[in-house]
Amino acid sequence: MAALATNVVPLTGLRIDDKFVSATAGGDDCATGAGVALLIKNGDASSHTVTLVTPGTVNGLAIADRPVVVAAGQEAAVLVDDEYRDPSTGRASITYDAAPATLTVCVIRLPVS
Repeated sequence: MAALATNVVPLTGLRIDDKFVSATAGGDDCATGAGVALLIKNGDASSHTVTLVTPGTVNGLAIADRPVVVAAGQEAAVLVDDEYRDPSTGRASITYDAAPATLTVCVIRLPVS
């Protein structure tokens, strides 16, 4: 599991095309919080599912994880608020159905007021 860096977007903007990294076969983790988003680019010929693991339970029932299907050649953005923070690591866990080199991710934090 790789720890994804958080790219803070200043008010002047941030070029992010060079901030994307390949998804890790064993999964990744990232920071959580207000204004944090996971950006996903699927350059593969097949669709892929990226899943944010939701830790915890409600009244003893597991909270469902959040799967995001990204079609071939498409991009997606997913908010990563504190609901995804694993209490043991303080970070969100991300899994992938597959991790070809063409599936890339980037974590950004936007300014919030």
